[in-house]
Amino acid sequence: MSRPPTFTPPPCARAYRLGTARGAFAVLDARPGEGAAVKGTALLLPGYTGSKEDFIAMLQPLADAGYRTVAVDGRGQYETDGPEDEEAYAQGELARDVLAQAEAVADGGKPVHLLGHSLGGQIARAAVLIDAAPFASLTLMSSGPAEVVPAQQEKVKLLSDALRVMDMAQVWDAMRALDPPEEADDARSDREDLRQRWLRHRPAQLLATGRQLTVEPDRVEELAAVRPPLPLHVVSGERDDTWPVPLLDSMAVRLGAHRTVIGGAEHSPNTDRPLETARAVAAFWDGQGRTPPGVAQKRD
Repeated sequence: MSRPPTFTPPPCARAYRLGTARGAFAVLDARPGEGAAVKGTALLLPGYTGSKEDFIAMLQPLADAGYRTVAVDGRGQYETDGPEDEEAYAQGELARDVLAQAEAVADGGKPVHLLGHSLGGQIARAAVLIDAAPFASLTLMSSGPAEVVPAQQEKVKLLSDALRVMDMAQVWDAMRALDPPEEADDARSDREDLRQRWLRHRPAQLLATGRQLTVEPDRVEELAAVRPPLPLHVVSGERDDTWPVPLLDSMAVRLGAHRTVIGGAEHSPNTDRPLETARAVAAFWDGQGRTPPGVAQKRD
C-alpha cells in the first residue's frame, strides 16, 4: 500500500468531482501559477489499494515545471463511487473510464500525457490499446509487462479471501496485525487518513482488480505496435518487489521506451522520492516524450 506523506493537497491543487460521459470521478487538479504558461495536461492513475493522494507530493513540482496534472480516483477507489458488482471493474470498463477522463480534462481537445502507477499502469495501457489518439505520451510507473510475481499473487489471494468473509474494518485490523515491526513502529502505518481511505474502497473493486494483477497477459508487443508510435516512458525505483527491476528494464527495451530508475525508491517512487520522480517525468514530457533512436536507459 502506498503511503503518501500527507492527504492535504498543495495550494496549486483543487479537489472536486470531474464530470465525464461515464460518470463523476474524484480528482485533484493542480495547475501552474496564475499567468504561467501551461505546457500540457497530464492524467495520473493510482495503483491497487491506492488513490489520487499517492501523487500529492508530485503535484507542486509538476505545476512549477509548467504542467497541469489531474490525479484521479478510479471507479470504486476512495472518493469515487462504484457498484458492488465485480463485473463493473473489468479492465475494459476501467480503461474506457480513462478515455472519458482524458476527454474531460483535455484543453481544447489537445492530447494529454497519461501516467499510471502499478495497477494504474496496466489500466492506462489498456486505454491506449483501445484508442491512443487522446494521449500525448504514456508513462508506466512501477508497472510490469504481465502478472505480478508469485509472492505478490499470494498476497492478493490472501487479501481476496479475507474480503469475501470479513468487512473492510476487520480486514484493515488484520492487515495491521501482520505489519512487520519496523512498520508497526512507524506512526504513518496507522494514520487515520490511510484507514479512512481503505474503508472507502469498494470490496468489489479490490477483488476484481486484484484478480487482474494475477492474470494480466503480456501485452508489450501490442503496445509497441501502436501506430502512430506513442512516446513511452518506463519509470521505477531501484528495487521493486512486485515486478523485478530487470524485468522492467527488459520491458523498456522491448517497447523502445525511455527508461528512468529513481535512486532510493522502491515500488512507489511517487511517494518514496517524489521530487526526483517529478523532475524525471517533467523532463520526459518536456521532450514531448520523444527520445533519440537507441536510447532506452536513463538513471536518476
